[in-house]
Amino acid sequence: MSEQHLPDGTRSLDQQRPHSARVWDYWLGGKNNYEVDREVGDQMAEVVTDVVEAARADRGFLMRSVRHFAADAGIRQFLDLGAGLPTNHNTHEVAQGVAPESRVVYVDNDPLVLRYAEALLTSGPEGATNYVDADVRDVTAILEQAAKTLDFSRPVAVMMLGIVQFIVDDAEAREVVRRFVAAVPSGSYLALAHPVRGVSSEVDGVLQMWNEASVDPQTLRTHADVAGYFDGLELLEPGVVPCAQWRPEDAAVGQNRPVAPWRVCAVGRKP
Repeated sequence: MSEQHLPDGTRSLDQQRPHSARVWDYWLGGKNNYEVDREVGDQMAEVVTDVVEAARADRGFLMRSVRHFAADAGIRQFLDLGAGLPTNHNTHEVAQGVAPESRVVYVDNDPLVLRYAEALLTSGPEGATNYVDADVRDVTAILEQAAKTLDFSRPVAVMMLGIVQFIVDDAEAREVVRRFVAAVPSGSYLALAHPVRGVSSEVDGVLQMWNEASVDPQTLRTHADVAGYFDGLELLEPGVVPCAQWRPEDAAVGQNRPVAPWRVCAVGRKP
């Protein structure tokens, strides 16, 4: 990434240790990453050969779920938790592509993400986007800030893709998800993606590599743990599945070879 293309204020950010948002950006084919991120990203890809596929499958799940919410469920409000660096097909772009009046709040506590979000995540004239600088565990503060843009008396799609694994305490993770679901009314949705253990020994092993090198440790959970986040919700078909297999546009996806089966997702509706 060339410094002359960085938003003001990002040049002083840590470039010595890999960062999850920048590594993820690299896997997605973005340009907002440094050499240290690419090195670790490549090292992980040598061990987990489908990690790039996993990142892109996660992005595909975001696109398809947001499109479903906007086009089929009539959702016009989105709370995107752990938004990450702006890339192609961001939540507001997908939602406003269907319904220009859609309102989106992005949440992250990363200074790099904040700078890029302020520069690049701009709404169309009929809708709105906003950015909340907060840790996902600070639920009260997030809801207070998000309420300046979103009307919590109307349905909201809560997006938690690739964020819950950074809450390493299991009980705390369940409570954070529960509180966000409790804050939105009937007819709202939860979309969540999370890496799971016990599917790929390579993924299980590379987690230690990541946690030793990165500033933001994460954890794997079981398939049952992920399903548990949807307790009390109406789980949409096809349930908890690998990201590439959640309502794929190509029905043949995953039939011959599972695509990153260790990264699963699901969508639930609040009754």
